[in-house]
Amino acid sequence: MARLLGTGEFARRSRLSLKALRLYERQGLVVPAEVDPSNGYRRYREDQLAHARLVLLLRRLDMPLAEVARVVAAPVEERAALLDGYWDEVERRVAVQRHLAAYLHVLMSAGEGLSEMFQVEQRDVPEQVVLTEQRHVLQPALTGWIQEGMDRLLGATAQFGGLSAAGLVIYHGEVTEDSDGPVEIALPIAAPTPPPGVAARVEPAHREAYVRLKKREVVYPEILGAYEAVAAWIKQNGLEEAGAPREVYFADWSTTGPEDDVCDIAFPVK
Repeated sequence: MARLLGTGEFARRSRLSLKALRLYERQGLVVPAEVDPSNGYRRYREDQLAHARLVLLLRRLDMPLAEVARVVAAPVEERAALLDGYWDEVERRVAVQRHLAAYLHVLMSAGEGLSEMFQVEQRDVPEQVVLTEQRHVLQPALTGWIQEGMDRLLGATAQFGGLSAAGLVIYHGEVTEDSDGPVEIALPIAAPTPPPGVAARVEPAHREAYVRLKKREVVYPEILGAYEAVAAWIKQNGLEEAGAPREVYFADWSTTGPEDDVCDIAFPVK
C-alpha cells in the first residue's frame, strides 16, 4: 500500500505551493487520497507525486487549466500527442503576435521599415468574367461574410465549369469598425460573357502591383500594413492606382498552414 503524505510534505516534495494544491484540488487535477471528515486534514499517496509534478510542468508551459485537465486525464499513450497539438498552437499564436509586433513597430515609427516587411511585385491580369456578390459590411463581420460568400459563389460556379482562376475580394470603400465598404466577392468563371440570370460582370484586364502573404499574415489589423506597403510603392515608383484594391485568394484556406502562401494584396495600376 502506498505511503500517505500530509499536505505540507506533499507540497514540498511535489514542488507545488499550498495555494496551488488547493486550486488544483478544486479543479479536480490533484485530489487528496483521503480527507478526514472531522478536521478536513488531507493526505496524498506518495505515488501521486509524479502526477502532481506533471501538472506543475504543464502549467510552466502556460497551459490553461482546462487543457492540463484534458492531458492528464488522457491515456498515457495519448498524452504526448496532446502536448504536441497544444505546443503547435502556441507557436502559431506566437508567429502571429511576432508579425503584429513588427507591424506595430512600423506604425510607431511613422512607417519606417514598411518597405522591408513586404516585397512588391507587378503582373498583368487578363480580362475575366466573374460571378459577384457585394455587401456593405463592417470589419468585425467581414471574415465571416467572406467565408460564407465565397462558399455560396463557389457552389454557383459549378454550372459554368467551376472556378477558373483565383477568387477576389475587392474593396470599393474602406472597411473598419465604423466604415462598411462596400466589399465585393468576385469568382472568375470560364465564360466569354457574363451569363444571364446570375450576378456577373467583366473584370477588365489590367496591370497590378501586389505583395504575397502567408496565412498567418492575413489577420486584421496587421494585414493593413500590406495595403499600405503596396500603396506607398505605387507612389514611390511614379504609378497611379487604377482600380479598387483587392485580396487574391489562390490557395485552399482549409488545407493550408500558417506558413503557407495563401493570398496577394493587389492594386490595379497605370
